[in-house]
Amino acid sequence: MSKTMKQVLHPSLRICALLLVCLLGLPLLVLADTGIDWNDLDNKERQILQRFEDRWDQLTPQQQDRLAKGARNWSNMTPEERSQAQERLQRWKKMTPEQREQIRERIEHFRSLPPEQQQRLRNARRWFHDMEPERRDQIRQRFRNMTPEQRENMRERFRSMTPEQRENMRERFRNMTPEQRENMRERIRNMTPEQR
Repeated sequence: MSKTMKQVLHPSLRICALLLVCLLGLPLLVLADTGIDWNDLDNKERQILQRFEDRWDQLTPQQQDRLAKGARNWSNMTPEERSQAQERLQRWKKMTPEQREQIRERIEHFRSLPPEQQQRLRNARRWFHDMEPERRDQIRQRFRNMTPEQRENMRERFRSMTPEQRENMRERFRNMTPEQRENMRERIRNMTPEQR
């Protein structure tokens, strides 16, 4: 009958073996959690992150990783993309903690959607973004002027449409002349809620 290691080793030897295994494994744990050495960043990344240099070693590995990824993204942006990112950051800084939390929740909700629905939302956002700025502002203002009930009715009508119906509606709108669009908007404004 073969004896197990537990039966063969004296209790003090078992403790020594356990300590040896722990000590040999400890450097691997330390290496895995040391983060990024400042000198491992390339010149562009160090330049972008220079304000963090003095305290770099005090940041957690996760913070270092996030900052390094952000610096890589920043260095790959066009000047226009950088300007837009700076504007978004300024808007973020001006928000209340509640507003920031709402945005985080929206992002979390978006990430939980099926990929097809995420793509439809991206397409709708792109369509809106590609509009003339004056037209976007008009739409935003009209939306702000609606009562909560009107907004919800509009959302519900849009949600009840199939993707094809939505795209057909957008296409018809794109093909209208500016005059036709304004006439249609005026007719819609003059309708009662039931008619809409």
